[in-house]
Amino acid sequence: MSDLSYLQAVVIGGLQGITELFPVSSLGHSVLVPALIGGSWQHLVTENADGNSSGSPYLAFVVALHVATALALLAFFRRDWARIIRAFGTTLRTHKVRTSTERLAWLIVVATVPVGLTGLVLERTFRTLFAKPLAAAVFLTLNGLLLLLGERLRRTSQARAVTAPAVETLETVSVGDGPVPAGPTGSLYGVTDRPAAQPSPSAPPAPSKSSSPWVDGLRPGARSRTLDTLSYKEAGVIGLFQTLALFAGISRSGITMVGGLLRGLDHEDAAKFSFLLATPVILAAGLLKLPSLTGPAAADIHGQVLAGFLTAGVAAYAAVRFLSRYFTTRTLTPFAVYCLLAGAISIVRFA
Repeated sequence: MSDLSYLQAVVIGGLQGITELFPVSSLGHSVLVPALIGGSWQHLVTENADGNSSGSPYLAFVVALHVATALALLAFFRRDWARIIRAFGTTLRTHKVRTSTERLAWLIVVATVPVGLTGLVLERTFRTLFAKPLAAAVFLTLNGLLLLLGERLRRTSQARAVTAPAVETLETVSVGDGPVPAGPTGSLYGVTDRPAAQPSPSAPPAPSKSSSPWVDGLRPGARSRTLDTLSYKEAGVIGLFQTLALFAGISRSGITMVGGLLRGLDHEDAAKFSFLLATPVILAAGLLKLPSLTGPAAADIHGQVLAGFLTAGVAAYAAVRFLSRYFTTRTLTPFAVYCLLAGAISIVRFA
């Protein structure tokens, strides 16, 4: 293979940083875009899909991009991760889960186990069999259908919930100097260590992040759940959804968001849980293969690796910043439409 060019490094780095977090599949785009361009770009894909590609410069380069994306996520959610890590350490010392942050830490652990084990066993097999343009196009189309299905099922669930009797009172829990609603103002939204699921109806109400009342983790009418009301079994199911991202074309963030939506989370909480789940998975995948960056495969592309690394990191930070705001009011539907169109066009091109 000819050396990876700086142009390829920057383009693919930006592509990785954005599509890893947008619900459109980074692996699918890393296969389809070079294949659509053709020439030396397409050779990058065929080499990466080769079962004997462990020593390929491109694979070493992709490792650097994954590490950059994970570091961008850590930087953006640094305060959350600092609290989550401290809470996790506390549970190991006390052998108890007492706060919403401690519960969130274990939800992340439980949801990470399925994809971690599956990735260790099957990652190379999936890359060899399915990281090909036509397969990626088919799975990208399927990704669009899954996003639409998730939105449809959630709307159906909300429509049923609206017919339920309205809740007249607001239950709160006492934290620090005053009460907060038992809702999404928990560990992720400003209150980090409120007791988990210990309501006290005597306290006066206070506004939530959306300036609307929350009761027992549910929005009146819409009945959206909050993140810390998930059970460990439900977190494990969402983690199982994440394993589908091993197929090139299925988005990790998209499929985990669908899993969260199907368990009653709103788009904002589902997106944030998806980003938090992605961080240890992406970082671990990169660190496990980090030695390839110091081996002969990357000996002649250190400059390109650095260029791609920086581009991917900046792109990923910008992407998560944008999406964290986007999903406060919007849905997965535009991304579903994009995946359906891009997937259909690619199927026609590579069939």
